[in-house]
Amino acid sequence: VVLITGTYAGHRQGVRYMTNGLKVYYCPQMAVLDQVAAPLLYPFFPLFRNIVIREEIDIVHGHQSTSPLAHECILHARTMGIKVVYTDHSLFGFGDSPAININKIMKFSLTDVNHLICVSHTSKENLVLRAYLDPRSVSVIPNAVDTTQFVPDPSKAPDFRDRINVIIISRLVYRKGIDLAVEVIPEICRRFPKVYFIIGGDGPKKLMLEEMRERCQLHDRIELLGAVPHNEVRNVLVRGHIFLNCSLTEAFCIAILEAVSCGLYVVSTRVGGVPEVMPEDMISTDEPNAPALIEALSDAIPKVESIDPIALHNRVKMMYSWHNVAERTELVYDKVSQIKDQSLISRLKRYYDCGPWAGKIFCSVVAVDYLFWRFLEWYYPREFVDRAEDCRLLINREIS
Repeated sequence: VVLITGTYAGHRQGVRYMTNGLKVYYCPQMAVLDQVAAPLLYPFFPLFRNIVIREEIDIVHGHQSTSPLAHECILHARTMGIKVVYTDHSLFGFGDSPAININKIMKFSLTDVNHLICVSHTSKENLVLRAYLDPRSVSVIPNAVDTTQFVPDPSKAPDFRDRINVIIISRLVYRKGIDLAVEVIPEICRRFPKVYFIIGGDGPKKLMLEEMRERCQLHDRIELLGAVPHNEVRNVLVRGHIFLNCSLTEAFCIAILEAVSCGLYVVSTRVGGVPEVMPEDMISTDEPNAPALIEALSDAIPKVESIDPIALHNRVKMMYSWHNVAERTELVYDKVSQIKDQSLISRLKRYYDCGPWAGKIFCSVVAVDYLFWRFLEWYYPREFVDRAEDCRLLINREIS
């Protein structure tokens, strides 16, 4: 497996080998905001082509609809005749201008993708409608959690008769429902003197939480941790009894899996794919508004005394596994590898049907990309590109 990504704040560059033979190419791309790379399109093609030829890539798997790098790799891979799979992790609307622009880009990128994967049935329905796709070309493979890393430790949480800890860990942004949390927390603190909130994460909405804590004089009831590294998330979760998720939109929400795996009962907004994540006896969901969330959390607090963290962990362990995700993804790869290659004309016809104006623009972009590829094949023939040696063979040699 070869991973192609951008540089991370200048700390990771070049080529690195990870555990079990994973090879990572940190490509020199300029980040414009929050590690989001600036779209390059054609200038990135020569480097991408060299990596694909050098590593003898058979299938390109792109992720995330807002990743310029993923869209560029999808376009270049299809131009080179390589099979492409795409996984979508997010939900988008249809009415606001950012969503309309993203949806049009998705329509362009996914028109020629061989197969697609969504993390929930809600995500599948959303993607099919946004990009005008054939539902038969979309599979649903839920995310999972490494239950060996998220193990409950009841000794870290206080006795529920003395104090009940409610955990919130997320990016502190609008779509994660921080505005709702600001309304919910003071009322819960008023109703339940034993409840204590632990909030981890960073973002533009952190100031709103600080102002709420100051305004309501809840310094002794709310703990703001700031940004929490992922390897420390488990240590925060095991301190709690209840996990509160206030998101306004979620395609799946791995944070819920991590919390339940650590033995926490979950209270969440009923949005997106959240109802698909856990059975009703392991999670309470309600509408994404403050009064409903207050009542849901109020009903969940008395349940804390009957929660068995080890039992919750074992149930998650039986339901979710990354090994199962890998096996199901491999079936998709096997299916894609059997699809016959399409000619340039048939590809252009599919793009042309994307709209009276958009279709012509899409065809122009694809045609230029194809001509650029033919130029690269002439200017720097693939015979001149050195093939990378399989790192697994190198490891076996060292062992022997």
